[in-house]
Amino acid sequence: MPKKTLANLSSSDISGKRVLVRVDFNVPLDQKGNITDDTRIRAALPTIQDLTAKGGRVILASHFGRPKGDDFAARVADKFRLTPVAARLSELLGQPVVKPDDCIGADVEAKVAAMADGDVLLLENVRFHPEEEKNAPEFARQLAAIADLYVNDAFGTAHRAHASTEGVTRYLQPSVAGFLIEKELQYLQNAIENPQRPLAAIIGGSKVSSKITVIETLLDKVDKLLIGGGMIFTFYKARGLSVGKSLVEDDYLSLAQKLEVKAKEKGVDLILPTDVVVADNFDKDADAKTVDIRNIPDGWMGLDIGPDSVKTFQAALSTCKSVIWNGPMGVFEFDKFAVGTEAIAHTLADLTKTGTITIIGGGDSVAAVEKVGVADQMSHISTGGGASLELLEGKVLPGIAALNDA
Repeated sequence: MPKKTLANLSSSDISGKRVLVRVDFNVPLDQKGNITDDTRIRAALPTIQDLTAKGGRVILASHFGRPKGDDFAARVADKFRLTPVAARLSELLGQPVVKPDDCIGADVEAKVAAMADGDVLLLENVRFHPEEEKNAPEFARQLAAIADLYVNDAFGTAHRAHASTEGVTRYLQPSVAGFLIEKELQYLQNAIENPQRPLAAIIGGSKVSSKITVIETLLDKVDKLLIGGGMIFTFYKARGLSVGKSLVEDDYLSLAQKLEVKAKEKGVDLILPTDVVVADNFDKDADAKTVDIRNIPDGWMGLDIGPDSVKTFQAALSTCKSVIWNGPMGVFEFDKFAVGTEAIAHTLADLTKTGTITIIGGGDSVAAVEKVGVADQMSHISTGGGASLELLEGKVLPGIAALNDA
C-alpha cells in the first residue's frame, strides 16, 4: 500500500506545528569523537530543510550506537551522546541546533516550548531508554506528547518496531514518510515489482545463511543472479569441488543445490565465479595467487573473485537495464582482496552512465562504492542495510507499515 509522504502535506499543515522527525544519525566516529562519514546526516537534509522552510518546528529523534544496561542511568555514556551530530548538523543547516541531555522529560518539554517556527532541536539518543527497543507504549506516548505530527525518514531502522519508529504513530496524526524513505521505497520496490529488464542482482557477502531468503525471493524476480563473496564456496562444495580452507556452511550444501535447481526451473541465469584469488591464511599480507575454481589447493582459502570472473560478470551485466547489488565480492577490507569488489563498483558506475538503473543495497556494498569513489555515480545508494535486504525479501517493514496510507 502506498504511504502518505511529506509531499502530501501543505505549508499550512506544517507552519507553526511541532514535527517529530525520526532520522538515522547513527554515524561512525573516530577515536577522538569526530564524525568520519556524515552521509546519513546529509541524507536527511532535504526533509529537515523542507519542514523548516514551511515554518515547522523540527524535533529530531535518533538512536546512536548500542548502549547496554537495564535503565537510563546505566546506558548513558558520553560516547553514545549525539553532541557531535548536533554540531555537524548545525554546520550543514547553517543554523543552531539545540540538543537537550535527554529525549523526554521536563527539560525537553521546556526547550520544545521555547522553539520558534523554523527552529531545529535534536533529542538525545533514544536508546538511552531501554523502553525504546521494547516499543513500550508509555515511552512512545511521552515522545509523541511534544509534537503535533510525525515524519519517519529513518529507512535504516524501518525494519524495527521500536517506540520512535512504530509506537509514536499511534499517538500522532498524520504520520508520513520523509523524502529519504520515499526515495528508498521508490527505487527498491520498483526494482523488484516493476523493473526495467533485464534485471540482474549481484549478491555477495560471507554466508549463504544470511542471504537465503533474499536469494530465494530474487529467483522469482530477476533474469540474472550473480553470486560472489565467501558464500560461493558452499555452492562449489555442493557441486563436489574441493575448496581448501575456504569458508563453507556444511548445513547449507543441499540448499545450495536446491537454489541452483530452482534457478534452472525459473530460467534464471545463475552465475558463479570461474576463478578465485586464494591466500595461505586470513591476513592482509598473506601470500596470494589466482586459481581456477577447480584447482583450489588444500590449505588455501578463497578471499576474492579472480580476473576471469570479473570479465564474466561484466559480460553478464552489460545487457542489463537494472542492477541491484548487495554484498562484497571478497574480503574488501584488505586491499589485496578488494580488487573484485572494486571492479564491480567501477562496472556499475560505467553502466549507470549508459542508462542502467543501479541500486546499491546498503551495508558493505555502500562502503565499497564509497571507498572506490563512485558512490555519486550510482542511481541509488540505500541508507539501510538490514532494511533494504528485508524489503528485497518481500518482508513488511514495521516503521513503514505504521505510516498513514496514501
